Amino acid sequence: MERVMRDFFLFLSKNKPMTKVAKQYGLRFGAARFVAGETVEQAVQSIQLLNKEGLCVTLDCLGEFVDNEKEAGEMTALCIEAVQAIGSHKLDSQLSLKLTSMGLDLSKEVVLENMRRIMDAAVENNVFVTIDMEDYERCQPTLDVFKQLKSEYDNIGTVIQAYLYRTEGDIKSLNDYSPNLRLVKGAYKESSEVAFPEKQQVDQNFRDIIKLHLLNGNYTAIATHDDAIINYTKELVKEHNISNEQFEFQMLYGIREERQRELHKEGYKMRVYMPFGTDWYGYFMRRLAERPANVAFVAKGIINR
Repeated sequence: MERVMRDFFLFLSKNKPMTKVAKQYGLRFGAARFVAGETVEQAVQSIQLLNKEGLCVTLDCLGEFVDNEKEAGEMTALCIEAVQAIGSHKLDSQLSLKLTSMGLDLSKEVVLENMRRIMDAAVENNVFVTIDMEDYERCQPTLDVFKQLKSEYDNIGTVIQAYLYRTEGDIKSLNDYSPNLRLVKGAYKESSEVAFPEKQQVDQNFRDIIKLHLLNGNYTAIATHDDAIINYTKELVKEHNISNEQFEFQMLYGIREERQRELHKEGYKMRVYMPFGTDWYGYFMRRLAERPANVAFVAKGIINR
């Protein structure tokens, strides 16, 4: 039943008509638990609250299914506004974004032009930018853009997904760039032709790539809510005398908040992935797909309205 629900919500996450409808009705039906508002101003307030508790943030400008240059330009402007807000308010926050919202599906020229505008603003405001990874079809184009930008800017990283067969090879090929990588399990529905079909296989590959990237001497963000993976990382860094300055844990806004605070109190850097914006629908569906408990929370919220 859990797999059926996961597949159902992942199917909904790619539904373009539903995405447009969701934009019209705002953060209702429980989405506000996972999304820190629709505007930069609302996001800034949420970041300030977490910073006061000692938690770092990466602010994610939500956006999917951009199919024209005008929308890509609008998303670029929003990201620049977010970067400037982080700088002006002196927030302990990075920026995360998806290349599809910057025009990846339009052309490489468009996405690079928009990304360079964002990166110039990020350099000016001393903000680190992470390129989120999307589905398998866009994996190689995303890495190609990352490599190009990494040759021009230092303050940029990207994301590698453990559930893909190609992942270990990608980490090895990226090593020459000394990349700052966020390592995740992966949240898209993919064919068994390109992705490990079983959770145990994904978990093992996750452990393997964490070890590989850390021992390569590169900065590593371990993005997980899985205590087994967290404990594995703690043991690994202790065994190999890896400094706490070389890695951090990341968790999603609104999920396992108490655990986030525990890790911070234990002396680990804890960064909260905080999405904001009106284009929240696809992100929200993927969060429902990840944990059936999230569905129950949303249903309770609707009943209590």
